[in-house]
Amino acid sequence: MTSEKTAADAGIGKLGLCSGCRFFPEYLNGRRCTPGDACIRAHSGRQIDRFLRKNPELAHEYLNDIFWERRAIATRYATVDQIFCLKSDPDEVVRRVVAMRLPAEQLIDMVGDHDREVRLSVAARLPDTLLIRLINDPDYLIRATVARRLPHGQLAKLTKDPEREVRKVVASRLPPFALHLLAEDDEPEVRAIVAERALPGLAAAMLQDGEWWVRLAAVGNAPIEFLRPLTTDPEVEVREAAQARLAESENA
Repeated sequence: MTSEKTAADAGIGKLGLCSGCRFFPEYLNGRRCTPGDACIRAHSGRQIDRFLRKNPELAHEYLNDIFWERRAIATRYATVDQIFCLKSDPDEVVRRVVAMRLPAEQLIDMVGDHDREVRLSVAARLPDTLLIRLINDPDYLIRATVARRLPHGQLAKLTKDPEREVRKVVASRLPPFALHLLAEDDEPEVRAIVAERALPGLAAAMLQDGEWWVRLAAVGNAPIEFLRPLTTDPEVEVREAAQARLAESENA
């Protein structure tokens, strides 16, 4: 019995998927597929991926496949110029792959995608000049991603964002001269970030904050002459921080 005959018989016997396959027996005998392990006809993402990893030149043939997972995996291996048409694929997993692979400047059409993960990929990769298109996204995770990348000159647009986590990102990135925009934020976590980065004048004002950890953050930036009252602060950590800075200045 020839080795080709042996390989062919083994293939047909494995779930019957080799029967009628246009790649059989050539690909099987050439070790370009393996029944039960690397098979384009299987309903297994692992097997499909292994097949296309070995045969990426075939990926474009499956971009319109009826099975969403086969399309999604094919999208990983097809050339970039072959996947533009999948920006509006009915399956979000396919569109997620597209959003991760297309050139960043080609993603603007996907800023309104219904799937959050797609928009997250878009927000992470979209050119800075286009990020403003996602500033009012309904999902705060997308807005937080935008806040991490938005040019400093546009960050002020997010200081009134309804989500605390977004404003925390903004507070960590605003230029120090603009931090006053968040100095009276409703959330002490936001104000504490402001106090940690504040210029001396703003830090001095924040020594009066009602939350002790905001005052504590402000101690490090406030001018020395404003710290004496905090040596009797009701919170021990604030008192100790103020006393430490005063002692340091006296010994300088």
